[in-house]
Amino acid sequence: MFEYNPEKHYPKETESRVVIRFQDCDPLQHLNNAKYFDYFFNAREDQVPKLYGLEMIDLITKYKAAWVVYNHNISYVRPARVGEWVRIMSRLLWYNHNTVVLEYYMTDDTKKELKTVLWTTMRYVTIKEGTSTDHAGAVLDFLKATSEDLDISNMSIGERVKSLKQKLLVS
Repeated sequence: MFEYNPEKHYPKETESRVVIRFQDCDPLQHLNNAKYFDYFFNAREDQVPKLYGLEMIDLITKYKAAWVVYNHNISYVRPARVGEWVRIMSRLLWYNHNTVVLEYYMTDDTKKELKTVLWTTMRYVTIKEGTSTDHAGAVLDFLKATSEDLDISNMSIGERVKSLKQKLLVS
């Protein structure tokens, strides 16, 4: 279970290095559009326990609530190709009392070329009733500790793509 420690630095971004599998590609040897979701979600699921000591199932069990996706916004910039090593980053961009927006993005292995950006918006709901509920306790502590707290209210994913491309150029 996540226990907030004010003395500890919590990374805002997760990172994984993965290879694009043949079985996940189309005849043009590009990663199938639907498979990006699998790569993104699996990377975050692998990294969150390592970085924060948190298994999501523990929060679900304790608080009897979970996040459900109600919106994806994805921008395919450059194809990921079969056999290519890529980097997948994810971060909590924003949250409020019952909603979170996660950002995932994929680059080439050197982190110079942006391939894809995904924003996923999720609502926190009770398991039993399926109704919205507020973030509380360790859930809220986790969100506060790991959020970028970026104001995305007036930002499009297209603008975010430009921003990430620029960031990759200078790093």
